Amino acid sequence: MNAIGPNAVADLFFQLNWSSGDIRHTDAYAGRMVNFWRDLLPPRLKDELAGKKPGDRIDISFEPGGLFEEGNLKKPLSLYRHQFDPERIAAPGLLPRMGRFYPKGLLKDVAGIFRANREPFRCVRVNNGRLEVDLGHPLADRALSLSVTVGTVNPKREERGGGSRDWMETITQGVGMQAPWRGIPTDFSAGAPFARQDETDDAAFYAAPRMVQHLDDTASDLVREIYGRFIRKGMRVLDLMSSWQSHLPEGIALRQVTGIGLNAHELRHNDALSDYHVHDLNADPAMPLPDGGYDAAVCTASVEYLTAPMAVFAQVARVLRPGGVFIATFSNRWFPPKAINIWTQLHEFERMGLVLAYFQGTDAFRDLQTYSVRGLDRPRHDKYYGQLWQADPVYAVWGRRA
Repeated sequence: MNAIGPNAVADLFFQLNWSSGDIRHTDAYAGRMVNFWRDLLPPRLKDELAGKKPGDRIDISFEPGGLFEEGNLKKPLSLYRHQFDPERIAAPGLLPRMGRFYPKGLLKDVAGIFRANREPFRCVRVNNGRLEVDLGHPLADRALSLSVTVGTVNPKREERGGGSRDWMETITQGVGMQAPWRGIPTDFSAGAPFARQDETDDAAFYAAPRMVQHLDDTASDLVREIYGRFIRKGMRVLDLMSSWQSHLPEGIALRQVTGIGLNAHELRHNDALSDYHVHDLNADPAMPLPDGGYDAAVCTASVEYLTAPMAVFAQVARVLRPGGVFIATFSNRWFPPKAINIWTQLHEFERMGLVLAYFQGTDAFRDLQTYSVRGLDRPRHDKYYGQLWQADPVYAVWGRRA
């Protein structure tokens, strides 16, 4: 059996675990063809991986700042308000908001910052004509635990030079944006966050059935795996904003699966459902369901369409039994006319922070957690294969009814 060494390439599954307050976070990345002669890995990690074989796993802990270079540990920088210049990135009207992320290129007259710089920075204070920004990595002040599972290991056939890949930079890109800065709530409420391009009646927009996949098969299977961590035989499950598929784990005999959706044709063709209600949650968040009647609730690739999310999350809490779990999963694909404005303005990892804010805003959930997976292979039969090599990323946020 092949083992990792300087003349090997391997597939590695990275899982980064960390916390913000009492919220736990896990962010995973499937690293393909890691080159142990050329690619960049922390020395500790490289030493631990030496000699490891397929199926082996290692775990390493890092103190705050221990995974990042000095440049990522910068303290907040005080600027004049006019130095936040969205015209530099052709985004007139963009305003600084507490806790939000923006491309560094919009900052004017800051040493080391150039217009084309798309790396994110965080706005951490806005006060009259001044603002403070955090240019460091959002994980820089977090204690981290990294687990790495070894997949396929192959001998390297040849080395023709070329570029190297910094794997820590890859797996931490965006990670940390879902947590508020130093416990201060992020400002997601300014402007018109829940307005949409198309404000026509949702029932009319969804009147025609759309028997289409909203995720590729790899991502769909991953969503089923996430739900399978919580859903057990004999449970009553609510499928929120349901359609012709429920993405529930297969082979589990459930007592009841109730769908809430907008298209009767799609709901009728969903074999997972035992009953359903055609109901527009944006028009009326109150669901026609009994208090405490469900053990689990799921919402797949749809949370971005809610125009009154706090009210809907409160309703989900009402219909869950104490200890019941609510899991919201999503990716980076949606129907643009009906997605809320704030969703389209946020980085993918910030969207997990927005959904966390929905859970926290109801004050009815505990044991909150976020989970992300990126880097998996897109199926060869997928229509986007050849244009996009990686599967759709999957993001999940869940909590239990207090």
